[in-house]
Amino acid sequence: MKTSHEPSGLRHLDLIETAGFGGYSLIDSGAGRKLERFGSVVVDRPEPQALWTPRAPESRWRSANAVFAGDDDEDKGRWRIDTPVPESWPVQVGTATMICRLASFRHMGLFPEQMPHWEWMLERIEERKRAAGDEPVRVLNLFAYTGAASLIAAAAGAHVTHVDASKKAISWAKENQAASKLGAAPIRWILDDAAKFVAREVRRGKTYDIILVDPPKFGRGPEGEVWDLFTSLPPLMRDCAALLAPAASLVLTVYAIRASTIAFDQLCREVLAGRGGAFQTGELAIREEGGAPDARAVPASLFTRWTGAANA
Repeated sequence: MKTSHEPSGLRHLDLIETAGFGGYSLIDSGAGRKLERFGSVVVDRPEPQALWTPRAPESRWRSANAVFAGDDDEDKGRWRIDTPVPESWPVQVGTATMICRLASFRHMGLFPEQMPHWEWMLERIEERKRAAGDEPVRVLNLFAYTGAASLIAAAAGAHVTHVDASKKAISWAKENQAASKLGAAPIRWILDDAAKFVAREVRRGKTYDIILVDPPKFGRGPEGEVWDLFTSLPPLMRDCAALLAPAASLVLTVYAIRASTIAFDQLCREVLAGRGGAFQTGELAIREEGGAPDARAVPASLFTRWTGAANA
């Protein structure tokens, strides 16, 4: 007798993780916190899913440059700076240089768990370049924030359309462009509501080879447009499907951990029905530094990736 049923087409969930990179490491985690290094700065931030006990000595945690305290559910709080922290500092992320700072809502302008997606994107760019010859590879980055994916894609030779509803985020992304010495890179910076922009692109008959969708749970567009993940995402994904060129690729990342990755897998399968290709669905996580066999992984987000038939 079967005790569970799998969604159509979904055979297993994948855990895709990063153990960090030159500019970032997860030093320790536990007791609802995580201790991380961004470049030269060590921070202590909330992580409610770190249910286990920290392993590093208390002195290591006390050596953090800054500690974020507040209500994690609402991402409200403030930074307590214990040792001097620059107003901003560079962190190398592959071919991009990201300018980090202690921003509100406990962020620093960089989501390191996304590194596996950026590496996957680079593989797709190279495949498309080989297949397309002289035609540029077109990348659409939605909810693009400070632009790590946009800059990494542009450095690889792609033509990038970077869309975000925050003027501040786009300004920050342009700082990162300058720091990365990619001033001449073919990036279109679009300050707009993602849903409205995508709908217009569909009407214009535009297509893209790679689409990155990284929405927040809630948000507002530049003209006060309301974004709610569970009601706004389905129509956006249907429009994104209409923008995919033949044999294109798409990745959806969702930070609403209270949701199930199965739900987003099934949404992507619906909007991409009949397109063939291959799906991959699961979670992103960051593994603690050091490479020990029992190093813990901190879950970060849900994802579904689709690779068009020519690349599958």
